[in-house]
Amino acid sequence: MADRRFLAWPFFEPRHRDLANAVEHWARENLPVDHADADAACRGLVAQLGTDGWLTHTAIDPDEPRGIDLRSLCLIRETLARHDALADFSFAMQGLGVGAVSLFGSQEQQEHLRRTRNGTAIAAFALSEARSGSDVANIELSARADADGFVLNGEKMWISNGGIADIYVVFARTGDAPAAKGISAFLVTGDNPGIEIAERLEVIAPHPLARLRFNNCRVGLEALIGRTGQGFKIAMATLDVFRATVGAAALGFSRRALDESVERARERKLFGGHLSDLQLVQGHIADMALAIDAAALLVYRAAWVKDAGAPRVSREAAMAKLFATEKAQEVIDKAVQIHGGDGVRKGCVVESLYREIRALRIYEGASEVQKVVIARDALAQ
Repeated sequence: MADRRFLAWPFFEPRHRDLANAVEHWARENLPVDHADADAACRGLVAQLGTDGWLTHTAIDPDEPRGIDLRSLCLIRETLARHDALADFSFAMQGLGVGAVSLFGSQEQQEHLRRTRNGTAIAAFALSEARSGSDVANIELSARADADGFVLNGEKMWISNGGIADIYVVFARTGDAPAAKGISAFLVTGDNPGIEIAERLEVIAPHPLARLRFNNCRVGLEALIGRTGQGFKIAMATLDVFRATVGAAALGFSRRALDESVERARERKLFGGHLSDLQLVQGHIADMALAIDAAALLVYRAAWVKDAGAPRVSREAAMAKLFATEKAQEVIDKAVQIHGGDGVRKGCVVESLYREIRALRIYEGASEVQKVVIARDALAQ
């Protein structure tokens, strides 16, 4: 059982504590799921998360358009990640995938949120390209305006839920404006005949991932999110909200790694005693606990600041994601070391965590990008 004393911190209201208890109970009853077929697992998880009401936290309610509560998102991601990484992924992508629609979408576009919130539609966020991962301002996929709307041509890379998504938010270059000023955002349905799955991508921690090709993909004027040229702003604002939740997922992985390590240290007999008697092992446990609490403070500070009404939390979210993901890598590495040979055996929990954590230091802005965000903010003061 993970340490839950952090729920008494002043960042949270009673409703958040109730939520944390409820999602913990649900996760114990329903997770983990079988990961043998990642596509099928994610489809099933989205459907169940929707049926059981958890996806209502990922997007605004079109009937009562209030802001997204970031503390709730973080608490749910942390809990799901501690129990099952694929469940966390399925939940998170429902939010990130249509985050731009929640924040900037028209009333007509926000009608799609009914399906993502109830789990009958899977969402995807199509931003990255092969030659412009972290360098969002230099995306190349084009959106040419014509009398009926826009025609999209080009490719997107590393798209989570690529191949199984029903709704894509796609960022493309419109007009002749340079760099960030020439980007716009579009809502494209997965059944559009102009979208092709060019390649399914296999990674060390399997989940639905693809390279998408847009081949004369036609969309109407109503597909444009916001106005032309606002795409970069929309993308950054979306990441501003969801980036802290990546730190929360890393926190969930870290807590599970610590739980597994404490259990191992207590039970493993060595040199006439237990592994937990060794001061070097105690030192590892102390370092892990310290890193987890420090990461939690940064993650939930960022969420609290956003929920308190701050228009942007770029600095806070960058710090939360950077610290939580980097420290999670260190915590999980220590957990593998404590488990010895079992730590690298396929099927061991910490072996799975070791593979799962690595991508979090890259997606939604690599650690190096977060350092740039933090440094620029510090230099601007």
